Amino acid sequence: MHMPSKITLQKTPPCLNDVALDSSFIDDKDTYETKLKRLQKRILTIQQAYHHQHKRAIIVFEGWDASGKGGAIRRLTERLDPRGFHVHPIGAPSPNEQGRHYLYRFQARLPKPQSWAIFDRSWYGRVLVERVEALCPESHWQRAYQEINEFERMLMDDEVRIVKLFLHIDQNEQLHRFQERLNNPYKRWKLTSEDIRNREKWPQYSTAINDMLSYTSTRSAPWHLIAANHKWYARIKVLKTIADALSDGVDMTPPPLDPAIIREAEQKLGIKAKT
Repeated sequence: MHMPSKITLQKTPPCLNDVALDSSFIDDKDTYETKLKRLQKRILTIQQAYHHQHKRAIIVFEGWDASGKGGAIRRLTERLDPRGFHVHPIGAPSPNEQGRHYLYRFQARLPKPQSWAIFDRSWYGRVLVERVEALCPESHWQRAYQEINEFERMLMDDEVRIVKLFLHIDQNEQLHRFQERLNNPYKRWKLTSEDIRNREKWPQYSTAINDMLSYTSTRSAPWHLIAANHKWYARIKVLKTIADALSDGVDMTPPPLDPAIIREAEQKLGIKAKT
């Protein structure tokens, strides 16, 4: 009988206070763009390996409002084959989802073979916004840590790779980005009343985030804290973290060409494959 794998929490889980926000930056645009292109090419190669080997992956993005999740996701997906991934922006549950188990709407968005599911916010809303804003009873979010760990273990037992990232900024940087959004007609729509209200509860959110990191950073699906005060650094760190996690233990060798295709190309097109 196949037994489920054991859930083991990290002995030293990440903590917001451990992140050196202002010591992590890239100040040269050419350096940034060179690293970005190199990582994007590497991630495309990894995506192709997942496609050929019928593998699946889930990439979870969490972070403070205005921490740069959207920008990081754009750089992650910019050069990928669009047929091989789907981005799920997660907001409030729809009327059809309300009243069901909170994991229901995420189960409906799990990746199929040969694809990645990218979550812009996720099931961790139960232990973050729903906890802080009292959108569910305390007993519900307290039991959610174990439910989430079991949910992720189930997926990993089914050979789904999971990468979890939290983008961390400080209050001064968030205020600067809110001001930038307010004064930019093309970004103004990003600043909402909810963002402003959430900022007023920064201490409560900090406590909830650290609890989330402590209780759900497992050895098999650890949390990766990203210092995100500097956007260029954060994007490079995000892509490298994803590339390292998704390529670990995966054969990156391109599959051999079908001999029948080689013969057909030679006979009908007059071209030969290089050996």
